[in-house]
Amino acid sequence: MSEANQPVEHAAEPHRSGLGRRLNWLRAGVLGANDGIVSIAGLVVGVAAATTDRSAILAAGIAGMVAGAVSMALGEYVSVSTQRDTERALLAKERYELDHYPDAEIEELASLYVAKGASTATAHQLAQELTQHDAFAAHVDVELGIDPNELTNPWHAAGASAVSFIVGSLLPILAVGLVGQDLRVPFTAVTVIVALTLTGVTSAVLGGARVAPAVGRLLLGGSVAMASTYLLGQIIGGSPL
Repeated sequence: MSEANQPVEHAAEPHRSGLGRRLNWLRAGVLGANDGIVSIAGLVVGVAAATTDRSAILAAGIAGMVAGAVSMALGEYVSVSTQRDTERALLAKERYELDHYPDAEIEELASLYVAKGASTATAHQLAQELTQHDAFAAHVDVELGIDPNELTNPWHAAGASAVSFIVGSLLPILAVGLVGQDLRVPFTAVTVIVALTLTGVTSAVLGGARVAPAVGRLLLGGSVAMASTYLLGQIIGGSPL
């Protein structure tokens, strides 16, 4: 067989299995890391612009890291818990309808397949066969787009968000504390730019998205945050770099 006629190998696609959990962790982790880098970088740069006291700068950064990690974890937990409660309520409602109105549910499932492009006969046959095999799984998949085995986990999201926020926060804190007064702000800015670039590339690769837009969004947000807090610190403290 010539090279032109050989089958082309495609990279494995994530499809359904584990995709929900993976995206949930990825979203929480990237959001936490980005928030930790940007918010703490803005905080320490702003304080460094207002004072030369290394202890005050580090205290502000560490306090912001602890408060931010707790806030991120709590926010993720509440948000994902609400989402999971909604999913469970929808699943319970669907199970009730299947138990009490099975014929109507089959018609509803068939109509959804017709809307997707199947003929009426094919749609009804498919709805009947899938209902006989596993009625609940078939109906919640097509009608709700929910996999009962892939419900979002609030503890996973909260943990991923808190840990990634702390890891992201440590970068600007260490950067501002490792160098002398004259280099604190520029060195921290460079460190943050590198960290945000790596975060953007990582999130894009793991999520199968384009790298340039992901990195560009993070760099723009981080630059605006640091510039704003630096100017504010200069105004309030009036101290030089």
